[in-house]
Amino acid sequence: MKNKEIKLPPVPAVLLAIISVQCGAAIAKTLFPAIGAAGTASIRIGVSALILLLAYRPNLKTITSDQWKIVIPYGLSLGAMNLIFYFAIERIPIGLAVTLEFVGPLLLAIAGSKRLVDYCWVLLAAIGILLIAPWTNDRLDPLGILCALLAGAFWAAYIVLGGKISKIMNDGHAVSTGMLFAAILVLPFGFIENGLTNLTPKLFGMGVALALLSSAIPFTLEMKALGQLPPRTFSILMSLEPAAASICAFIFLQENLSFYEILAVVCVVIASAGSTLTAKK
Repeated sequence: MKNKEIKLPPVPAVLLAIISVQCGAAIAKTLFPAIGAAGTASIRIGVSALILLLAYRPNLKTITSDQWKIVIPYGLSLGAMNLIFYFAIERIPIGLAVTLEFVGPLLLAIAGSKRLVDYCWVLLAAIGILLIAPWTNDRLDPLGILCALLAGAFWAAYIVLGGKISKIMNDGHAVSTGMLFAAILVLPFGFIENGLTNLTPKLFGMGVALALLSSAIPFTLEMKALGQLPPRTFSILMSLEPAAASICAFIFLQENLSFYEILAVVCVVIASAGSTLTAKK
């Protein structure tokens, strides 16, 4: 009897990818006391780069100058996004960090629009941010909030550059090459922070699990789902990220959010999903 490949429907695949990423973030935060945020980011990005390079084996000699001009900043934005996001969740709850980070892609999605409904989504997201701003919530670290917003800006850059490189380069080769440059950017911070000097076999094993949960597994699931789902449906499902992050952080890290913080998450989730639903086709 031939082995049959188990095919996961696209919607459960995306949801599983979201859960995988957020469980990975929870694991990452448990590593911070031992190896620091930069050390954790270094292991995740470094191992992910190794896995992807072995899986896709890109021939760097065949990459053209036009491809290099995009794939390098693509990889650097990917590395910066992950590193700065880890600096954020070191200081504030994961659910709120993801909520603030999501503002970057949201503003990118409706940039240049002059429709009233899009201004409404921006206003709703702004209300969410105000609910967790330092002047309304003194229990949050302002630097953590700033890092989350900065990670969101790099996320937006990553989306723009990813769209450009996907048109001129094989997806697998682009991601693996980009991850290589992400590792080149992030690894020095891990050594500067001295977190990597504290590595033990157990911590390294957790780092490998982190790389699989945060990169290899969700990337595979999302790629399969993207081939079967309309982009709009995929984007709506991804809008659940802040809520999923809050739930995973509560389960694994006992990070409790206040009523207003939960309301902030809801505002950004609705704004993100709403902007996708009302986007022009």
